[in-house]
Amino acid sequence: MTPPASDDLISQKASTSCQGAPTNQPASSATPVSQAPPLCLPIQIMLQPLSKRFRYHFFGNRQTNSLSKPEWYLTQVLMWMGNSATFMEERIQPVLDRAGVNISARVELCRGLLALVQEKVASDASRLLYDDTLFCHLVEEVLQFEKELRSNQAYPAVLPGLLHLLLDDAILQKWLIVEKKMAVEKVDAMLVAEGAWSSQYKDIRDMDELKAPDCAETFMTLLQVITDRYRTLPCPSAQLKFLELQRELVDDFRIRLTQVMKEESRCPRGARYCAILNAVNYISTILTDWGDNVFFLQLQQAAVSLGEEGVLGGLGMMEIGRLASLEGSLFEGLLALLDRLKGDMIGRLLDGIMREITGKAKPYCQDRWFSLPSPQDQSTMSLSSSACPMMLCVRDSLLNLHQVLSVSLFQLAWQGLAERLDSFLYQDVILSNHFSDGGAAQLQFDMTRNLFPLFGHHCKRPENFFKHVKEACIVLCLTVGSAILLKNVIKEWDDAPRDGDGREDPPPETALNELGVYYLAPCDVLILLNLRASWPGQ
Repeated sequence: MTPPASDDLISQKASTSCQGAPTNQPASSATPVSQAPPLCLPIQIMLQPLSKRFRYHFFGNRQTNSLSKPEWYLTQVLMWMGNSATFMEERIQPVLDRAGVNISARVELCRGLLALVQEKVASDASRLLYDDTLFCHLVEEVLQFEKELRSNQAYPAVLPGLLHLLLDDAILQKWLIVEKKMAVEKVDAMLVAEGAWSSQYKDIRDMDELKAPDCAETFMTLLQVITDRYRTLPCPSAQLKFLELQRELVDDFRIRLTQVMKEESRCPRGARYCAILNAVNYISTILTDWGDNVFFLQLQQAAVSLGEEGVLGGLGMMEIGRLASLEGSLFEGLLALLDRLKGDMIGRLLDGIMREITGKAKPYCQDRWFSLPSPQDQSTMSLSSSACPMMLCVRDSLLNLHQVLSVSLFQLAWQGLAERLDSFLYQDVILSNHFSDGGAAQLQFDMTRNLFPLFGHHCKRPENFFKHVKEACIVLCLTVGSAILLKNVIKEWDDAPRDGDGREDPPPETALNELGVYYLAPCDVLILLNLRASWPGQ
């Protein structure tokens, strides 16, 4: 009753290499082999010739028994399972059904064949603990066999396959060591490879929002491949060991990026420095997504319930409680370090840009604002000639940042640049000078018609990012009567006695809000009013 074997791998004397990625199903517990019920007698009898052939070819001194070719016996068993499926379902299953035996003939045959493979894999794995290359190959073939067993042969998930063999302490520890060794070697190679800091999608605009350099993409692909390998393991504790390895690799990569960044920090506007910044942001983005992934959320719950010190070590009860309620993620610590690095790099980048801008802005800061003619004396207003170098520098900086940074990083960068520019112009131009009516009008024209529009390409109301400058211009451009009235209101409020709550006069903030001034305090407004060069009697 042995099924036909016209496509028998041994008789053909050919090997088939099986490739593929592990499944995406979450890990589930497997039934230990010792707990599986014994095979029914008819199936045992049917398996005898197959067992004899298997042992002859894969346990003896034949050339087919090669430690470097586990795919030979794994593929052979899969072929036997596939070739027998129709025969078992159409011929044997009806007999079992009539006998009232509640078992699947096809599954029983697979169970019997699996017992042979389990014995062989356990024997080979223990002999390969000191050969990294062959050990890795065996693990890959076992994972591929498991995938095909569950998908193509529809082997029930509640029955053990081969994965439980990889959970042996010695084998699992060896797997972790080899996984880390190979990952470190690949990271070393990818960081020195040509094109490591350029994006492979740089010429495809729609696909390059993150502008991740090739080394960062390759690294995260490496982590994803590791995840795909261990996600089908039937033991959460073992999966958590691989997760800890991944976190260790991410932290090591972060340290490497920091070292390269420090070498490039002399030129923070350079292509490599910005590529490192994009890499940090890319890794942070992917880890944030992983924190919401069902598989990693399940591992998070398992870590809390098992009290895994390797994963939870150093966390207090409050942090563990947040993990248990899924408010945090297992990547929070790494994300905090990456965000700190990202913030530091953006700060260095903006510091470099501001050094250049402030250098170009020196003539503008030293303009004779107190003696500029009134707008009524000019036919048309135009940008101050002394502001042109500064404006060109701002424009070129924004264009360069937009080209080299990812979308989210550019958003942070231009907003940070606007904030620094606002502070610089307020301190070094406005508070450091006195303004005539013409000077105030010229300042407002330079800001509202020239500087703000440079940022208008990236938001609808750029003036909202220049609160100091915008409101200072409002105060400086008030008519003389309004300025005197506002100054009196602020002084009277400040000079009024503070005891008693029965003051009926509205606070000066009310008057300021009516003028469109919400950010500056009354004391700041008073300082600005005193910078006006044209007061009655002066």
